[in-house]
Amino acid sequence: MKLLAEELRPEKIEDFVGQEKILGKESLLKKAIKQDNIPSMIFYGPPGTGKTTLAKIIAKQTKYHFEQLSAVSSGVKDLKLIVERAEINKRLSEKTILFIDEIHRWNKKQQDGLLPYIENGTIILIGATTENPSFEVNSALLSRCRVFLFEKLKEEEIEKIVKRAILKQKIKIDKKAIKFLKEMSNGDARVALNILDYASSLNKKVEEKDIKEAFQKQNLYYDKNGKEHHDLISALIKSMRAGEENAALYYLMRMLDAGEDPLYIARRLIVFASEDIGLQNSLALNQAVAVFNACHFIGIPECTLNLAQGVVYMCRNKKSRTIPEALKKVEMDVLRYGNLKIPLHLRNDKSFEEKEDYIDFLPERIKGRKYLS
Repeated sequence: MKLLAEELRPEKIEDFVGQEKILGKESLLKKAIKQDNIPSMIFYGPPGTGKTTLAKIIAKQTKYHFEQLSAVSSGVKDLKLIVERAEINKRLSEKTILFIDEIHRWNKKQQDGLLPYIENGTIILIGATTENPSFEVNSALLSRCRVFLFEKLKEEEIEKIVKRAILKQKIKIDKKAIKFLKEMSNGDARVALNILDYASSLNKKVEEKDIKEAFQKQNLYYDKNGKEHHDLISALIKSMRAGEENAALYYLMRMLDAGEDPLYIARRLIVFASEDIGLQNSLALNQAVAVFNACHFIGIPECTLNLAQGVVYMCRNKKSRTIPEALKKVEMDVLRYGNLKIPLHLRNDKSFEEKEDYIDFLPERIKGRKYLS
């Protein structure tokens, strides 16, 4: 039996919901689809925003042959089999789209394996990734693809998708349940439909309590944009700031247990290293970046150790907010005085002879200002 999200996947571009910037009337992609001239592309954005759906719609609307791989469970051997079929299609004047989900999971060698077939027109690549392709996709491959940024779906777009499902499946649901569902889905249509599917199996008429129970059962009740998310990250940061390592570890585990992205926490450690430790220990930034890289390479559950090490390290360091406080003062002057004239001896003026006795580096209006104490 198909999941509801799969069963309701739209097949026409007119039925696709969201991503107006990508699919607006004058957009490059929409023109390319109409002209039957699809370039190789990378779809970058959060899960449940329509990357796979749009790839399948493109294949159908252009009548290309569609092949799909998941980078998690496939490799070069799988690619070779698809290329063999694509070469046959090419001889028959049929184009082949190869959609690779989570393309960032392929290593450099695997990604390089795509290059000759993209260049000779055997395949048109559509790669989907939730990670920044500038860092996760080889530059050689990236230079041959256009990148399209997918955004989280708006609540009204989630509601539109949910109501379409309700109508098609003849689900009875009250307004409060729909409101709660669209708010808690975090811009992810797949989550919204899966939760709706589960909740409708609990009761003939879906109420708000059924949606809440479905989120809890699916381990999705932790809202990554909601109050609990912000409360927990706030508690973690304040505990590290106070040097309370036991409390910091507790809030770290609360977040991970609820399903928080470890890379989100690692990024916050990087900010903390500069914002709260700063010049007291410049190595704190190196430690935080190392934690991020470790989380990226290893993933859950092992990277919990890396995060815990980083959190305790931040707790045990002396704190200094000299840099952020100085930046606030600088920002106030920039906003207050606007584009002050740069001293002549600092400008890119080749006709000006630089003299060693010039000591004023700030504009005249704020000369002598001290931002760092």
